[in-house]
Amino acid sequence: MRRLALLMALMAAAGCAHLPAGHISDPRDPWERYNRTVFEFNDSLDRAVIKPVAEAYRDYVPELAQRSLRNVFSNLRDVIITAHQLLQGKPQAAMTAGSRVLINSTIGALGLGDPASEMGLIKTNEDFGQTFGRWGIGPGPYFVLPLLGPSTVRDTIGTVADFSFDPIGSVFEQGAGRNIVYGLIAIDRRKDLLDAQDTIEALSFDRYSGVRDAWLARRRSLVYDGEPPPPKIKED
Repeated sequence: MRRLALLMALMAAAGCAHLPAGHISDPRDPWERYNRTVFEFNDSLDRAVIKPVAEAYRDYVPELAQRSLRNVFSNLRDVIITAHQLLQGKPQAAMTAGSRVLINSTIGALGLGDPASEMGLIKTNEDFGQTFGRWGIGPGPYFVLPLLGPSTVRDTIGTVADFSFDPIGSVFEQGAGRNIVYGLIAIDRRKDLLDAQDTIEALSFDRYSGVRDAWLARRRSLVYDGEPPPPKIKED
């Protein structure tokens, strides 16, 4: 009920969202007024709560503890990443991801360490949004999710699937424990974006457009493993 009320409030506020002077519509972003409203909501929450917590985590939690925590969750994620590599038709990459799980779960003391990377088994990140993209499903309109941030219609569906099949959810029972784990993961990821946010704010007159364009470009690159095809040019 609370989530529905929040969504209704954001949709109502979207009608009041202002576009910057000289604004040019982006065909990838047909719901821009709504998206800007949610972006401003997320940004306010981030500045008030999430960013300060991420900065405190970076400054006061020992680097060894941060790295060990990240390694454990990364090792669990490698299980589903192995499956994604197979679904995307990349058996060699799947073998690498599977080997990482085996090595880090044994030699790496249940994932606390990452000896697999030291052996040259490079970490990759895959999710359902990327898998859908490799299957030829287009991203659809840009869509900003409350609390979660930038997405597209395709990646929003992928996010639901990601949560459904997330191995972390299988290890930690539903409740406070699982929520704490997801909160730690979110703070760790937010910490990694602190410098990137400063760069976007310094270079972009319109932060919303800067975040959107950077995110869409990165997602496109991830879908094609860093080698996206050239964009199609529409003929007149």
